[in-house]
Amino acid sequence: MAEDDDFSSTKVAADQLRTIVERIERLEEEKKEVAEQIKEVYAEAKGNGYDTKTLRKVVALRKKDPSERSEEEAMLDLYLHALGMAPG
Repeated sequence: MAEDDDFSSTKVAADQLRTIVERIERLEEEKKEVAEQIKEVYAEAKGNGYDTKTLRKVVALRKKDPSERSEEEAMLDLYLHALGMAPG
């Protein structure tokens, strides 16, 4: 009887593992599709005359908390001044 319990718990664990792996695979495929869509939007923006490098920077900045962004900008300004690279 104990062998049957071991077999059934092993089968349940294997089924659960298979389900998890299949979910991850589906999500990876969705991620790939979304990445392709993002690439297409950047290509469209470039076709309309926008600088994609700058757009990527804007998108990254918008993800950040305003206080975090301000702190980074202040540090950048400080470093640029220290190196004699600041405007004005």
